[in-house]
Amino acid sequence: MLKAEQRVVLLQHGGLADLSGKTGLTLLRYRRGPVVAVVDPDQAGRSLREVSGIDRDVPVVASLVEALAYGPEVAVVGLAPSGGRLPPPLRADVAAALRAGLSVASGLHSRIGDDPELAPLCRDPAWIWDLRREPEGLVVAAARAAALPCRRLLAVGSDMAVGKMSTCLELAAAAEQMGIPARFVGTGQAGILISGQGVALDAVRVDYAAGAVEAAVLEAGADLGPEGLLLVEGQGSLAHPGSTATLPLIRGSQPTELLLVHRAGQTHLKGLADLPIPPLPELIAAVEAVAALGRSDGQRPKVKAVALNTGHLDDAAAAQAISAVTTETGLPCADAVRGGAGQLLEALLPSR
Repeated sequence: MLKAEQRVVLLQHGGLADLSGKTGLTLLRYRRGPVVAVVDPDQAGRSLREVSGIDRDVPVVASLVEALAYGPEVAVVGLAPSGGRLPPPLRADVAAALRAGLSVASGLHSRIGDDPELAPLCRDPAWIWDLRREPEGLVVAAARAAALPCRRLLAVGSDMAVGKMSTCLELAAAAEQMGIPARFVGTGQAGILISGQGVALDAVRVDYAAGAVEAAVLEAGADLGPEGLLLVEGQGSLAHPGSTATLPLIRGSQPTELLLVHRAGQTHLKGLADLPIPPLPELIAAVEAVAALGRSDGQRPKVKAVALNTGHLDDAAAAQAISAVTTETGLPCADAVRGGAGQLLEALLPSR
């Protein structure tokens, strides 16, 4: 529903310098369309580069009313507050946006379109897009994506929040530069807002989760030929006891290639100090074994490379970590965000 050319104002409200604002921060890094202003009262007047390190020239203002001077068309909730509910200051700016005739997009669990106070403020032609909704007409998956002629790359993680989406977006950009027809299928709120397509997987009942992925993949890949590449955003991890997302992504996308995403030096699941991440070769073997099941084409997709998140390391330490993972796994390894996307694509698609 959000078009690439529409002028966006991000409602960050304390999340510009904090991971609670990761949705908005991701849009600032990867959205190609215009972001005309960011609303964050805590950082108003400061440089976006100074606060976030993101190299984009966007003014930071204190309120939605101030942002109106920059001509936004859509207000996007860039915050992911605990419990998924709108804090009062953010709620006030959502109301101000709707009163000003702006459309509103939100990935929160609390739906603005169902809110008895906010929903009536929306007037045509403006719209409210609560993207965390289960799609209509879902069916149980049946390995239909295996019939697509395009390559289908699924990013799988050693843990949650290790950089699966960022890696896929970097690979999509690199593929475009290399002349490879490529599309990105978002499976979380930020990915869907950036690409305009996909499925909010955590809003789908478990019986239909693989079917929802399958439907999104079939739609995105319908006209991609054998040279095309479909990049499916990963979620969660098979190694995490609280995650159920990786299996329906494998089932629904019927991947032809797999990419493991891991954070350099991480040995245990974040927040679960008693649960170690398995040695990467063991995790790779487990992912490949699962991906070989439930296939109609007889393929046994392999992990072709490791995308290493080295954002917390300096250049020398990052290079050392990449070398160590290459030795441990015997696979090509690079940090896509640090300029290694092309190297990963060459490893993933050697016969293109």
